Amino acid sequence: MAKNILVVDDEKMILEAVTSYLEKQGYCVYTAETGEKALHILEKQNISFVILDLMLPDLPGEEVCAMIRKKSRVPIIMLTAKTMESDMLNGLDLGADDYITKPFSLKNLYARMQAVLRRTSDDLKPLAEKISWNHGDLLIDYNRKEVQKKGEFISVTPIEWKILSAFTKYPQRVFTRDDLIEVAFDLEFDGYDRVIDTHVKNLRKKIEDDPKKPVYICTVHGMGYKFGGDVQ
Repeated sequence: MAKNILVVDDEKMILEAVTSYLEKQGYCVYTAETGEKALHILEKQNISFVILDLMLPDLPGEEVCAMIRKKSRVPIIMLTAKTMESDMLNGLDLGADDYITKPFSLKNLYARMQAVLRRTSDDLKPLAEKISWNHGDLLIDYNRKEVQKKGEFISVTPIEWKILSAFTKYPQRVFTRDDLIEVAFDLEFDGYDRVIDTHVKNLRKKIEDDPKKPVYICTVHGMGYKFGGDVQ
């Protein structure tokens, strides 16, 4: 299945050129001319990579990058006409994975994308070592592999831990059943994909106030599941 790339730029020619090139490489490309539209797409779609221009008509690209980093580790390459070293360092400090100045070649952009993907695909890295959601209702300590619900430690199985870790390390990302099978079983699986639903059901019983109305592990109809909840 093609990975989804989001290209954010208010220059139509750049959007068209980058889109055409990446689609030829087998990617599914979403485009946005504003920061607000980009953030909306990221909320609704399972985006695997972001190419982000800094000079947008509504929000500065730096602000968009910072807002993305509050919720996601999705790889980001920044595009800009700025050439000062301080501007580049600022973009990287905000969480960008790489920085390309305009004008640029499409081959160079693609090569830099592949380099970033190689660096970032080794592991699902958490946004922090310990994260809580919904005013401390749910807390996860990744180093100790501990889960707390309303201040009480809850027991999760190794498979449940792998699934929950994947969800929480990439909040708002939609995981298909196949994605979760790869996460939980490392592809060493020759069973019925609906077994994932059973693990999700069990996790909901442990971390949701009402498993029938989940706020953390949410169903995305026709696609899979994603993690909700507000980071505190």
